[in-house]
This record gives sequence, C-alpha cells and structure tokens, in this order.
Amino acid sequence: MVEIKNLYKHYGKFVALNYLNLSIDKGELFGFVGPNGAGKTTTMRIISGLLRADGGAAVVDGVDATYDNRLKRKIGYMPDFFGVYDNLKAIEYMEFYASIYGLIGKDATKMCLELMDLVNLSDKANMYVDGLSRGMKQRLCLARSLIHNPELLILDEPASGLDPRARFEMKGILKNLHDMGKTIIISSHILSELAEMCTTIGIIDKGKMVTKGLVEDILNQLNTSNPLKIRVVDGVETAVKYIKEDPLVNNLSIEGKDLTVSFSGDENDEAALLVKLVENGVRVASFMRETGNLEEVFMMVTAKKEVLD
Repeated sequence: MVEIKNLYKHYGKFVALNYLNLSIDKGELFGFVGPNGAGKTTTMRIISGLLRADGGAAVVDGVDATYDNRLKRKIGYMPDFFGVYDNLKAIEYMEFYASIYGLIGKDATKMCLELMDLVNLSDKANMYVDGLSRGMKQRLCLARSLIHNPELLILDEPASGLDPRARFEMKGILKNLHDMGKTIIISSHILSELAEMCTTIGIIDKGKMVTKGLVEDILNQLNTSNPLKIRVVDGVETAVKYIKEDPLVNNLSIEGKDLTVSFSGDENDEAALLVKLVENGVRVASFMRETGNLEEVFMMVTAKKEVLD
C-alpha cells in the first residue's frame, strides 16, 4: 500500500529524512516509533501530500503521494496538533467537514452521527466543542478524518496527552478500525501500547529506518538475547552440571534454587535443555525467558546505531 524509497528531506542544515526506505502492506496497523526529531511527522506529512520531499519517492497504491491530489481521497490524516472550532457543536463540526466533501443534508448528518458513534461520541453530538475533554476532541478529530471513508489512516500521536482511560478508549477504536479493513499508520511514544495494538512496527532514528518487522518477531529477537530464568525444586547440582555442559550457555548465576542462564539458543534449543534436565532427574518448577518489550527494543537498536555512527 505504501512504498517509500530513498526519501530525503532537510530543513536548512537539519536533515529530517536521510534516504529513508519503508514498505507498509495493505491492511497493516503499523506503529511508527522514534524520538522527537527522528522524522516521523515529516514522513507522515509527505505521505499525506502535505509536504514535498527533497528527494526520493513516497508511493501510495502505485501513485506518487506528493504529485497526485487524487490520493487525498484515499487518505485520512490526523495531525499531532490540530485546530477545532470551539464555537460549534460536535455534530456541526462534523457536518462542516462533510460539506467540504460535498456531503450535505440528512444523509450527511446520519453519516456523521454514525462516525461519532464509531468513536464513542454519539451522546456528545449537541455539546459545544470547547466543552469536550482533550480525549473527546482527539476522537472527534479521528471521526473527522473518516468522513470520506479513506483506505489509509495516518495518525500522528493520536494518544498524546491523554489520560490512561482515554488512551485505552483510543486503542480500542483503532483496533476496531483495523478490523474493518483500514490500513493504519500510527506514531507514538507510548511503546508498550503499540506492542499490544500494532501488527508491525518500524523504529526510525535520525531520519533512517533502524528496524522494521512483525511485533512478535522483533520481540522474539529481543527475547532470545534475554536470560533464561530456571527455578528447581531439587537437584540444583545436577542442573548446574548439565547447564554448564551446554555449548549455548554463556554464563550462569545461582541464587539458592533460582538459576539465571545467559543462553544463545532459540526455542527448540530451550526445549532440548529442559528435556535434558528433566530426564536427568531435575525437578523443574519454572523455566522461561525473561520477557522483553518495545522500550528495550528501541533502546537496543538505537544504541547500536550510535555505536556504528
């Protein structure tokens, strides 16, 4: 659905995008991760046709996003900072944007109310915008971006500044939209929520894509570098003997019946080690990898990049 090739953009001497390459398939819920100034917003604005690149291409459905205004019909964009008309009621706000797309009358009002219901705002239709909470305004702007039924949603920090309940509600709405077949690109600093919500993530740093893949695959890669935590009921000495003999073991620490093992094998190797322990009479109470998270992935891959640079 989206193909970015050697995308380059600078603001004076500052390089925002440094020959960025990225591919996003149709139907993905893609999480765009990176620190402030990494290039997330610049990339999203270029894809949306709101900003010209200095080099490279951003192609959506086979069409260059920066040169074909027809693509705007396929894209719903929600910026990180947006303006709302506080002197309008929520339904009037929606109807105003519907009129921009030539939708007026009862059918337009019905459609606007359906979209407000989709984002859990139907009961606020007659409230003035300035009376809505920040979370409600965020959801209203999301509903606005859906008026023309776009295939691709580009959401820049949609959960920024929201309290935990509002973030939870936003996450549920985005999952629902993804289930409806929307392709979604979402940027966020709340990495743990992206792990729960997104199908794929990409980490950008200093205008370059550092890593990209399925959330599960990236977390598995991290987990294989995490230590094994083994607790035994009895047979500690036997367990230590066989663990030390395993060529995939790099380090071992012992605290009572708890063993922490630096182990470079994959899941099959873990299973083989567990079988060996049990077959040799070790009563194992628990055997598992320490789990990783997206925060650790981000710190790990950006730290590697700094070393390479």
